[in-house]
Amino acid sequence: MAYATTNPYTGETLKTFPDATDQEIQTALNDAYEAFKSWRNVSFADRAKVMTAAATILRRDIDKYAKLLTLEMGKLYEEAKLETILSAEIFEYYATNAENLLKPEKLPVADPKEGEAVLVHQPQGIVFAIEPWNFPYYQIARIIAPQLSAGNTVLLKHASNVPQCAAIFDALMIEAGLPKGAFRNLYAARHHTEVILKDPRVCGVALTGSEGAGAIVASIAGKALKKATMELGGADAFIVLEDADVEKAAKWAAFGRHWNAGQVCVSSKRLIVADAVYDQFLEIYKAEVAKLKAGDPMDPSTTLAPLSSQKAADDLKAQVEEAKKHGAIVEVIGAPVPEKGAFFQPLLMTNLHENNEARHWEFFGPVTQLYRAKDEADAIRIANDSPFGLGGSVFTKDTKRGVKVAEQIYTGMVYVNHPTMVKADLPFGGVARSGYGRELIGLGIKEFVNHKLIDVVDIDAPF
Repeated sequence: MAYATTNPYTGETLKTFPDATDQEIQTALNDAYEAFKSWRNVSFADRAKVMTAAATILRRDIDKYAKLLTLEMGKLYEEAKLETILSAEIFEYYATNAENLLKPEKLPVADPKEGEAVLVHQPQGIVFAIEPWNFPYYQIARIIAPQLSAGNTVLLKHASNVPQCAAIFDALMIEAGLPKGAFRNLYAARHHTEVILKDPRVCGVALTGSEGAGAIVASIAGKALKKATMELGGADAFIVLEDADVEKAAKWAAFGRHWNAGQVCVSSKRLIVADAVYDQFLEIYKAEVAKLKAGDPMDPSTTLAPLSSQKAADDLKAQVEEAKKHGAIVEVIGAPVPEKGAFFQPLLMTNLHENNEARHWEFFGPVTQLYRAKDEADAIRIANDSPFGLGGSVFTKDTKRGVKVAEQIYTGMVYVNHPTMVKADLPFGGVARSGYGRELIGLGIKEFVNHKLIDVVDIDAPF
């Protein structure tokens, strides 16, 4: 695996990084466990100081951090700044809430005379994080902020195309006052994943990535009897019912599908529109997408970024061609995108009939799948006709109806009258082939802690 910074807008490879050696991996494991032995005993207040300092640095140096995101994976500069702020907000959330989220819980017992049962939440060791390129900072923050706050330590294997984003977060945590070894970025080779997970000091792995990567890592973790959380792919349904505000829904759909150039696991990938408003919706949606302007992601006027790499663009093109072989009809939307750079032309895909395998694929880029639904029940059926179960949206003026529809969609998250979004104070995760486990809030911080029962029993109590 080659770790390298290649600007997706220019195609220029700016810097390369060698894989970590076997000795460097062992040194990192040793340092992380030594750090854990002391960090687990540090007070929540002192851990919070580090989290707060990290947030302060991100906010203070937002331009430096944002420019690196744009350089390495092509994210629009304004979106890069928003991601930097979101990462700061995650650190701040745990600085404020970690102690309360992990406070001991007194359990009800049948006979109080027999004693007192308490559930305590204790850190377990080193967490191994494997993260993707599409949100280089957010993906790191949403695992290290809760796990460091819980008293664990973290080793990171980031995507090979964002090595400098990974390294700058390493430096960030040192500047914030985190002890040596408590968090470290590793340019690990593929075989190091098994080495790390087999180490008894490692308590589990958190992976965000593709189904293929998830299956491999989950298998390794399973053989090592290590806990794993998996945040994998998604093909979010975006349902527009006949009573929706069609104009606003169409504008949200255009945004929901194309932010971060459509390279989001919770993008609004499958638009499912009630027959009564289908034509009206389609006209507005196409007009909104046609307004997107592809160009330099540092230019404030650019609204459609390049994909993360030329390989990503080529792979997506091949996937679209394969879908066409299965009968999909593909329509180009908007002006041609630049030939230079890893740009991808926005496309609209229809005729995804029951026998077309492409209806079950995830298209990671500006490719929209569009479905016509006969009624509410049909919209729910189409939404659930997917191997994925990450997020989803329901648009209707009747919010009570929207909630009832949301309850029938088999996903980890559903938003009424809004595309699926990410926030520091909301949980994130899915079901089915979108993975398992949750990140953020109290759910995320408890994924890799030991929920230990301590039961004080009267010595004379009966067995």
